[in-house]
Amino acid sequence: MVSFLVMSSLVLLGAMDKVLGLGLITVYLVMVFKHDMEWFMGYGGVFMVDNMSMLMVLLSVWVSLFMVLSMTYSISDYFNSLLNIVILLLMVFLVVAFSVVSLINFYIFFEASLIPTLVLILGWGYQPERVSAGMYMMLYTVTGSLPLLCVLLGLDKGGVSCMFMVDSLSLEGVLGSFLFVMCFVAFLVKLPIYMFHLWLPKAHVEAPVGGSMILAGLLLKLGGYGMVRLVKVVGVSMGSVGLLLMSWALYGSMVTGFLCLRQFDVKCLIALSSVVHMGIVVGGVMIQSSWGCNSVILVMIGHGLCSSGLFCAANMIYKWTGSRSMSVVKGVQVFMPSLSLMWFLLCSSNMSAPPSLSLLGEVVGSIGLVGWSWLFAVIVMVTVFLTGAYSLYMYLGITHGKGGLMMVGCGVGVSDKILVAAHWLPLNLLFMVDMY
Repeated sequence: MVSFLVMSSLVLLGAMDKVLGLGLITVYLVMVFKHDMEWFMGYGGVFMVDNMSMLMVLLSVWVSLFMVLSMTYSISDYFNSLLNIVILLLMVFLVVAFSVVSLINFYIFFEASLIPTLVLILGWGYQPERVSAGMYMMLYTVTGSLPLLCVLLGLDKGGVSCMFMVDSLSLEGVLGSFLFVMCFVAFLVKLPIYMFHLWLPKAHVEAPVGGSMILAGLLLKLGGYGMVRLVKVVGVSMGSVGLLLMSWALYGSMVTGFLCLRQFDVKCLIALSSVVHMGIVVGGVMIQSSWGCNSVILVMIGHGLCSSGLFCAANMIYKWTGSRSMSVVKGVQVFMPSLSLMWFLLCSSNMSAPPSLSLLGEVVGSIGLVGWSWLFAVIVMVTVFLTGAYSLYMYLGITHGKGGLMMVGCGVGVSDKILVAAHWLPLNLLFMVDMY
């Protein structure tokens, strides 16, 4: 871990060849973390690596790589250097958060990752409203995390080990349910699920493209990762509280799917689609089965790649037209056929078309949920239908129709094609890789 941090610091702060440098880091991580042990403990038991944390670390480096590429096309050298430092800090916080063994250490880096994200929004955002968007994000996420901090400090003071390897703390009864809810509020806000998501569209709309990529591709995954780890530690069986959370998350996914069909802002639509997908994650965590755990990993990896790619494509349109509204941005198919193809590939993956990881994750998750209770079948079917509906709505709204003169002379550069391909290819080829 120390060697990784030193290597990443040298590469990013050198800033001579970001693509080559971060690509080498990715190869380095694969070589270091690929092993057959279920757990790998090192450096005095501070860090741990299993298949899930390895995948999250690789996703962090991969998204950070293309976050750098997407934001350096029109930034001066001075601000480019500052951007390198911010991305470096954010990547380090994320890698450590996905690799620590202590719940308290996870909480520290879980919250520390918000600071570079806030700097990205305030320093590289487009509109004056970015200040209020940053305040929304910090207020919601930090306030929601305070109950988790109180529980962790209380357990630590009581001499209870707050380690991810602990099988169960056996929290039962009313007190156990109360502590269960307090712990999970932090992750429900971070995911987020319906009614905890009010900060998300505002933060995405005001964030630069790199901030949106990190928010959707990585920071939301911290919530899902924390839930998977914590549910094993807390050890609360599927009772009324767990059933309520799962039902609310799935119902919220369905309601948010309808809201997506009424959106005109492309970035807002992509942000709300994250809420739809994260409902499957909460359901998979709550049923506490192998089907559920596998679906959580697949959906998080698939959504991290797909949503990041969609925000890249949305930024291409905003860069040329200065608008994110689908009532203004039309006719991409006429003026830029290659960009229309990119939108089709990404939207088809967003609606879980084969052979994307999203399809595999949602099928596995749906089987697990319906197998646990057939009462969820209707909600799951409606949500899947709405996912396809708003993905088609977004694609048709952008690529079809009568385009404006603002798109005349616009073209897709090589770097833009690389950005989209780097998201779509892993998303549709990783199903051939044994990730477990």
